[in-house]
Amino acid sequence: MPAAIKKGDTVQVLTGKEKGKKGRVLSVHPSENKVTVEKINVVKKHMKPSRQHQQGGIVERENPLHISNVMLVCPKCQARTRSGVLATEDAGKRLRVCKKCKEVID
Repeated sequence: MPAAIKKGDTVQVLTGKEKGKKGRVLSVHPSENKVTVEKINVVKKHMKPSRQHQQGGIVERENPLHISNVMLVCPKCQARTRSGVLATEDAGKRLRVCKKCKEVID
């Protein structure tokens, strides 16, 4: 699977209770086909006191979404878009390209 969505990209949620919301990708889990998006799919998790969480209690955190439920937002045209790949001549570098405005994403 090509890396269509990377950490730091802006994505829009396509389905579910958070449909239509935009956010920045915090992490990508390629083996599970999931992404974690900032302030999207926030759940409350009960944590026991431990070395990492001294206080314990109820913690709010983002749960991962399936990668098929989000779509990349082009930084230039601000539209949901698919991404294409543009191969350059120098050292065979591959760049992601917006399919709508043909602008290089990274």
